[in-house]
Amino acid sequence: MNQLMQDIVYPTSDAIFYIEHNPPKTDQQWSALRRTALTLAESGNLLMMPGRARDQDRWMKDAKLLVDVATDAWKAADAKNISAIVMLNARLYEACVMCHQDYRPGYRKRL
Repeated sequence: MNQLMQDIVYPTSDAIFYIEHNPPKTDQQWSALRRTALTLAESGNLLMMPGRARDQDRWMKDAKLLVDVATDAWKAADAKNISAIVMLNARLYEACVMCHQDYRPGYRKRL
């Protein structure tokens, strides 16, 4: 789980969270952002696979939140809509926080 979070979820979610710091300008950069959003969505599917899913209740709901917001980020990147991606940050943050509160011992919500 740590490897999946560190190598896939954190870097791809950071690309969405911090989109305003380095917004895509070229078609190639927009394509890269679409791939990043798709990778983030698929990481949610990986979290739901047998052997990774901690349970069939909260875990699945939390992972589905990640899939949904990342899919919306993919759609926004496909439309080349920075504003829409920025507006997804609260939902992405919620998806991350919900899972961490439920499954990461000692996690505290940042203020």
